[in-house]
Amino acid sequence: MRRGPSLFNWVSVVLGVAFLYAPIVLLVIYSFNASRLVTVWGGWSLRWYRQLLHDAQMLDAVWVTLRVGVISATLATVLGTLAAVALVRAGRFRGRTAFAGMVYAPLVMPEVILGLSLLLLFVSLGLPRGFWTVTLSQATVTLCYATVVIQARLRSFDQRLEEAARDLGRTPLQAFLAVTLPVIAPAIAAAWMLAFTLSLDDLVIASFTSGPGATTLPMRLYSQVRLGVNPEVNAVSTLLIGLVATGVIAAWLVQQRRRRAI
Repeated sequence: MRRGPSLFNWVSVVLGVAFLYAPIVLLVIYSFNASRLVTVWGGWSLRWYRQLLHDAQMLDAVWVTLRVGVISATLATVLGTLAAVALVRAGRFRGRTAFAGMVYAPLVMPEVILGLSLLLLFVSLGLPRGFWTVTLSQATVTLCYATVVIQARLRSFDQRLEEAARDLGRTPLQAFLAVTLPVIAPAIAAAWMLAFTLSLDDLVIASFTSGPGATTLPMRLYSQVRLGVNPEVNAVSTLLIGLVATGVIAAWLVQQRRRRAI
């Protein structure tokens, strides 16, 4: 007879979930706090959301972060797809080990080292630090994560489907676009979401590679928290949590619809 979960398992799950999500719940609740003091509850209010709409520097940081996230995630996903195809389909070509090592290096390398190396690269090339240096840096770092996700899906893909399309007269590129790409599309979407989320969260690398007019939201929040915690930080963090949660839920709904269609 199969037994249900024990009391120890239930307590472990509840404590684990509370440890992970209780701080987020408190942050969301205190974003509606009317008091200026973060730890003192003064009643429900939208005061800090209204103040956020008039904070030009914070809104500019949000806009910069979203643009950096979208562009860098797109670049990382496209390059990650090409890298995954090369690692899975190209076989044992010369330099494969070095290529794979360079792709996966950011996974194990400290962010401080990555940020410093990218800074030295941009200085040696004479590139002024700003929006595009931050974007290229984020794409470089998140490329490895996109490659891992897409490569795992390509390994389980039945290549006979693509070979059948080529037997029907399609070129290799046409067969890949018509057969393989739609099948691995959920993995590509997941890789894009992961790269976008990692870009929104980055502070260390952006601090090394940013310049005037390219202050990201994590940099803005960190500098503001060092001067004193303002409830406006809770408001912008809540909006950011809602944005990421909405994207994850939308991706899940699309995936469920595709499964029903199949």
